[in-house]
Amino acid sequence: MKKKILHILSFIMLIAASTSAQILNNDLSALSQIQQGVTSKRISSYDRTGGTDDFIRITKDEKKTIFEVKGAGIINHIWITMAPDPGTLSRNDVIIKMYWDGNEYPSVISPIGPFFGQGWNESYQYSSLPLSASPVEGRGMVCYFTMPFSNGARIEIENQSGRRIDNFYYSIDYLIMNKLPAGTGRFHSWYNKQLTEASKTEGENEWGVFGKSGNNLKGERNYVIADIKGKGHFVGVNYYVNSPTPMWYGEGDEMIFIDEATSPTLNGTGTEDYFNTAWCPKTAFSNPYYGYPRVNNDIGWLGRTHLYRFHITDPLYFNKAFKFTIEHGHNNVLTLDLASVAYWYQDMATAVPPIPDVEARKPMPLITIGDIHRWRNEWRKSKGNDPKLWGN
Repeated sequence: MKKKILHILSFIMLIAASTSAQILNNDLSALSQIQQGVTSKRISSYDRTGGTDDFIRITKDEKKTIFEVKGAGIINHIWITMAPDPGTLSRNDVIIKMYWDGNEYPSVISPIGPFFGQGWNESYQYSSLPLSASPVEGRGMVCYFTMPFSNGARIEIENQSGRRIDNFYYSIDYLIMNKLPAGTGRFHSWYNKQLTEASKTEGENEWGVFGKSGNNLKGERNYVIADIKGKGHFVGVNYYVNSPTPMWYGEGDEMIFIDEATSPTLNGTGTEDYFNTAWCPKTAFSNPYYGYPRVNNDIGWLGRTHLYRFHITDPLYFNKAFKFTIEHGHNNVLTLDLASVAYWYQDMATAVPPIPDVEARKPMPLITIGDIHRWRNEWRKSKGNDPKLWGN
């Protein structure tokens, strides 16, 4: 009888401990936990004279270190704004780089606009849990991703815009401590951009408009969002699409290869499905974990759309390698101007690949009404210029 009672008590204690752990893992509940050996610090652009010139200037082609500390710690908040506005100063050509643990190579490299959720050198409001772009017109760029380091950290801004950054304001909050908790990963982020190629055999045969569609089982010619070697977990992506056609751009599936798999480990059912929406949306929508902060206002799906998804409660884990790809149209049949910023953690700070240069990063121009009318004129000529030609 005594053994039975002890067994029941042990079981109750186990359940209680499990429940307590779940409560303490909640963000708000965790705020009540008193930390030991942790001190809050900040590095910002405040005016050291006590005046109101709370900014720095970054000259053309200059590389400016805005954050550099020694020892162990965790960055837990970044705020940045700058002038002039995006119409004059391209956020696509101001590069942010982050270096961890004394490494000479960056583990984060991205144009500053796309990193914070501002595509194509545009400026618009954006709200997610780890990243946001706040009023006025999305010009206050904010990051809440935690960024640990055990042996120093450095953040560098490289001005590739071709002109001076007149006003660069920033505030970076971080913690210092004797050492990081065991198992703490390092934050990584990487920007990619590609003008994808239509199928040479099918043309831009989306939705089977020109006949039977082909198949794609292995992800050949897919757009690459991340290609990672090592152990860690993937936590999200900002995805920027510019479509030169009113045809739906998102029939393409995500195909994710984990630990050097030769066939997709995770297969999706469509671009909008991965981003937690459905049925070809073009409605602005924001959720802490996913959304469409910028949608096209043109015919069909012509033009620019920004999608995001963050794996906050559902990270994608890998032990040796992780490759995230997505089709550009079913079977990669569409020419699209694609860009993306991927975010992940690894067990150690590693180098990310170089990003496309200034020329390769230039957004493709928007298709205009005049362009469409010229296409119609060429079609009319191909049909003999009958004055009653309609179109379908």
